[in-house]
Amino acid sequence: MEADLDLKVSKVAQLQIDWADDLFEFTPTDVIHRVPDPGRPEKPLLVSPKELPRRRLGSPEGLHSIAHIEFNAVNLALDAIYRFQEMPKRYYLDWLGVVVEESYHFQMIREHLYHLGYEYGDMVAHDGLWMTTYETDHDPLVRMALVPRTLEARGLDVTPPMIQKLRSIGDKRGVEILKILLQDEIGHVEVGSRWFRHICAERNLNPFNTFQETIENYYHGDLRGPFNYEARAQAGFCEQEIAWLKTLNQPKPAQ
Repeated sequence: MEADLDLKVSKVAQLQIDWADDLFEFTPTDVIHRVPDPGRPEKPLLVSPKELPRRRLGSPEGLHSIAHIEFNAVNLALDAIYRFQEMPKRYYLDWLGVVVEESYHFQMIREHLYHLGYEYGDMVAHDGLWMTTYETDHDPLVRMALVPRTLEARGLDVTPPMIQKLRSIGDKRGVEILKILLQDEIGHVEVGSRWFRHICAERNLNPFNTFQETIENYYHGDLRGPFNYEARAQAGFCEQEIAWLKTLNQPKPAQ
């Protein structure tokens, strides 16, 4: 719930120290609170996705959008730790690792924006990532399927074209940052894939069928390509899922 950017970053760092010092308490809390609006600064102004101006690849607006995603990703990884209190201890270590890396990503993008003459909050943004986090707070299986394996996995698809665009305009630092983000995000999606399959195994569910059904029942948008199949395979998508994604990427026949 911390809204101050600098304090939030420092508290994330303290969490890592607390884990190393074995100070985490794993007794489930009596009440798990829903969080419709997590801690965030007053800006950016949040608008409907339809109201967002078009953001060109490699533009300051595009980089601001990435900063917003990374900041939200800090909150959603913290929520994954807090909300689902009956998971194995390794689950919490995995998601703490995600928290720390997302915080680092946010700081890198924020610093780069500053050198370009902007600050996080200068441009409008939307709240789609957190709304999906909020809507999936009832079930860790649905959360793992929808947030890391669907929304965050889109970053694996769109980051390589952004890298190419930044390279073409000579933004070397931007290229360096996005390369780090892409590699780390593969690991974050893999964390979601691993725990999704863990929960499926506990419930005797078929992971592929369950993933399809969860997308159909909970995902508001259209799951469409182009997809980064290589990165998704590294992130824990099985051959059957890759083959299914390829069918989604086919052009629809004319009516």
